[in-house]
Amino acid sequence: MKEKLIQQFKDLYKGEGEIRSYFAPGRVNLIGEHTDYNGGHVFPCALTLGTYGIVRDRDDRKLRFYSANFEKLGVIETSLDELVPDPKANWTNYPKGVMWAFEKRGYKLSHGMDILIYGNIPNGSGLSSSASLEVLTGVILKDTFGFDQVSMVDIALIGQDSENNFNGCNCGIMDQFASAMGKKNHAIFLDTNTLHYEYAPVVLEDAKIVITNSKVKHSLVDSAYNDRRSECETALKELKAVTKISSLGELSEEEYEAHKDAIKDAVRQKRAKHAVYENQRTVRAVEALKNQDVELFGKLMNASHESLRYDYEVSCKEIDILVDLAQAMPGVLGSRITGGGFGGCTVSIVKNDAVDAFISEIGKTYQEKVGHEAEFYVVDIGDGAGVI
Repeated sequence: MKEKLIQQFKDLYKGEGEIRSYFAPGRVNLIGEHTDYNGGHVFPCALTLGTYGIVRDRDDRKLRFYSANFEKLGVIETSLDELVPDPKANWTNYPKGVMWAFEKRGYKLSHGMDILIYGNIPNGSGLSSSASLEVLTGVILKDTFGFDQVSMVDIALIGQDSENNFNGCNCGIMDQFASAMGKKNHAIFLDTNTLHYEYAPVVLEDAKIVITNSKVKHSLVDSAYNDRRSECETALKELKAVTKISSLGELSEEEYEAHKDAIKDAVRQKRAKHAVYENQRTVRAVEALKNQDVELFGKLMNASHESLRYDYEVSCKEIDILVDLAQAMPGVLGSRITGGGFGGCTVSIVKNDAVDAFISEIGKTYQEKVGHEAEFYVVDIGDGAGVI
């Protein structure tokens, strides 16, 4: 892949000079959804799917971007003096946002670059193609300009800042953190309130992680994602009147039930309930995995989907069909929506001897029910972003 992309870069940009290559993975979150901006725990892992970047320095301030995924857009030109959001800039708003966030922190970018991007994460699938591109850009800038003091955790935080304040999606830290800090065959048990994390081996014995893409594309900026965050923030303010907490993630289920009447709106109560219960589910799920109790882990995944479907209301008809089909199949230990919601993907733990039937039977029934096909990825857990 790397050699092919380097050749494509040479054919496109011509010229001379050192060409460098980078990769940042996408992620799947095994459990802990919509907890990351509520001060709770998440449990994502980096994938071997992700975004490649091929880069060469320029001796001026010009930036030239090309995506092999959006060939019809051609080369998009801008400069380091034009780091402002622009709808016409299309996908390049993501790397531009990271450059803006670096400069805002006093890291001066002294020259432009020619950049070729290629991603094998399905666009709009909920596997964090945008976070992968942000982290990729952070790694490119750290390496190109010698910003050795910028850690990989810093790169994750810079990526989140750029998505929040340049691209207008009020996301939490999970996606960027998983892409930056991934570790092969491990998931990351991350406390989003403190950024304390530990790696937990994902040992599934005779089972695989299967991601199913509903082919329903979501855009978190345009969806109700920001509304959910705002509802939780309001619920937190109401709870603070009766309990000393700084985030919903600090509450146990019992504490939530004792104080929930302080939340004056039934919808906000449901949103806060999900944030609290999902956080506790995630803690229990990681403990189950440490005890090699994959069956309990799967049951907690199923409960997570139930909560996302009815309390947080971020699922959709197509996703619910996929999850209902999966949970009813022999050999499936657990299945749930993953990612921001409103489309995208499900993640399932499937026994090895049931994987082929899972793909063929669910694929056939899904197409009959919704009129278009789903895509299936039997995935491996990979390392975080870096130079390749």
